[in-house]
Amino acid sequence: MGTLVEMKQFEKVLALVAETMELGFRLDTFMYGKAVQAAVKSGDLKKGTELFESMKSCGVRPNVFLFNVLIGGLCKERRIRDAEKVFDEMCKWNLAANKVTYNTLIDGYCKVGEVDAAFGLRDRMRKESVEPSVVTFNTLLSALCKAKRMGEAQILLQEMKEYGFQQDGFTVSILLDGMSKSGDGAGALELYETAISDGVRINNYTSSILLNGLCKEGRVEKAEEVLSKLESRLAPDEAVYNNIVNGYCLVGDMDRAILTLERMERIGLRPNSITFNCLIHKFCEMQKMNEAEKWIENMVKKGVAPTVETYNTLIDGYGQACVFDRCFELLDEMETKGLKPNVVSYGSLINRFCKQGKILEAEIVLRDMLGKGVLANTQIYNMLIDGSCLAGKLNDALRFFDEMSRSEIPFTLVTFNSLINGLCKKGKLTEAEDLLQEITNHGISPDAITYNCFISGYANAGKRQKCLEVYETMKKSGIRPTVSTYHPLINVCSKEGVEIVEKLFNEMSQMNLVPDRVVYNAIIFSLVEAGLVERAFRLHDEMKARGILPDKMTYNSLILGCLREGKLAEVNNLVVDMKARGIALKADTYSILIKGYCELKDFGGAYSWYREMYDNDLLPNVGMRNELASGLREQGKEEEAQILCSELSIKGVDDPNPSEDLPYQHVIC
Repeated sequence: MGTLVEMKQFEKVLALVAETMELGFRLDTFMYGKAVQAAVKSGDLKKGTELFESMKSCGVRPNVFLFNVLIGGLCKERRIRDAEKVFDEMCKWNLAANKVTYNTLIDGYCKVGEVDAAFGLRDRMRKESVEPSVVTFNTLLSALCKAKRMGEAQILLQEMKEYGFQQDGFTVSILLDGMSKSGDGAGALELYETAISDGVRINNYTSSILLNGLCKEGRVEKAEEVLSKLESRLAPDEAVYNNIVNGYCLVGDMDRAILTLERMERIGLRPNSITFNCLIHKFCEMQKMNEAEKWIENMVKKGVAPTVETYNTLIDGYGQACVFDRCFELLDEMETKGLKPNVVSYGSLINRFCKQGKILEAEIVLRDMLGKGVLANTQIYNMLIDGSCLAGKLNDALRFFDEMSRSEIPFTLVTFNSLINGLCKKGKLTEAEDLLQEITNHGISPDAITYNCFISGYANAGKRQKCLEVYETMKKSGIRPTVSTYHPLINVCSKEGVEIVEKLFNEMSQMNLVPDRVVYNAIIFSLVEAGLVERAFRLHDEMKARGILPDKMTYNSLILGCLREGKLAEVNNLVVDMKARGIALKADTYSILIKGYCELKDFGGAYSWYREMYDNDLLPNVGMRNELASGLREQGKEEEAQILCSELSIKGVDDPNPSEDLPYQHVIC
């Protein structure tokens, strides 16, 4: 039986066991162990468990090997809680767990992301005087690197060396992957060079990890240097060169990407679908669809068949360009060539339609997809729900949400956030609150986006107190506000006075959040409204010092403040600065200038701004025309008043019913 298991003849082992049992022979621990092992290795964990229970009911004592097999099978299926139960049962049998037991369970914890539990088991391993192996350390190192806990990984590596284990190629691969994904390309390169100098055997797989990391950081030239050194020690394969091709594509150097492909061919390597897909993907991203199609042709000429991924890339490219007819042609072409479109194929189209607000078209694609036996997933429904909300079609969004529920497709926080955002934008805040409760019922925790939606919704409804309550709840829940949290919050609070706005601004600083232009503009306006113009200018200087350039709204607020204080020289300086920055004055700025000068009784100055406004094909409203004309006449500037009224009358700026505009009814144009 042992030989049959080694030969992977699992069905024969199980058949032999069944036959032996039918003949009335009693199986011993060894035979049960091999039978359970055969069942687990064939993927039939249920059968393995049944044999294990049968063994116990027959009074045959299990051994450590048998428990290890079951724990391994459960961990492979990520059933870590069941694996724990088997481990506990093993202890009840007074069987001492060995190195394999611990390593298997540690790997199981790491697979499901329970890294701290894995380390807890490692500590128990020590207490039981079971020595760790290279496998123990590599498993834990891999988990730490995947979690980007590189500081702890370095400490564990040092501990590994203290146990007398030297890092091997596999260890180096794990660390290189972790460093690359953490953005530490320099550290990865140093580790790679140290490993080579220490005599660690480096293969193409390990080198590919480093090259991939360097290329993703845009350091393709450095990757080329590594490849050059690599060529002197071993023969790089297609995977190694694919990293370089992809690297050049990432930085947009398509000429060198193509040259690298040609270099591969010269040294006898055959570019594969991954190589071509890199080029096609980048050309689609650059919206050079003719080039992408050309490389499909080149791919076929070189005997490489386009894959589902190739077509998905093209569909997404044409979708981005809104050439939807070609997208549908590609779906048909895939089926003609025996390639079955997958959820990504249809998802690209659905996503593009949703972003265009074409929810009906997106749903047609969904129905076609389902009709062809391709199951929709959470991401597909999230696209549809979010797209419907953005298009203002809340009923459609709720219908898709119900469809998800009926199809037992799991919701994510993205699902709920999209719906909450849609409800809040429509002012349906009670329904949004009900949905927030449903989030909790699904065991999902709200995030900053969830709270931001509520704050924005309450702000639009003018409910300042509710905004502040949500903001406080957010902080108490340990969720860090974002800059976007403060946009609606400061805006709604600015109507209540500058004190609360400054308090919020100070809290932003305490959280190390850098205010953006929207926040600065809101606070500058609030300060101006409170008559604190000097402080508004100080904030304006701070804004520029941080590299945030003022925009039209910034200048409008400052101009308004200066006009209220009668500082006309500063007003002119602001306008000059505004124009120097390339910000064109629009009707709102001119209106502020004209109204401000009128309030200062400087009707001549107001008329000068009107002239500039008119010359730029912009017009004041009827009320402003009347106020300016009246003021000009009061100061004896009859000619200017007549020109003003005549020009605006020709342009159609007339008061159709002067009696309704009481403050200006004495003005006759």
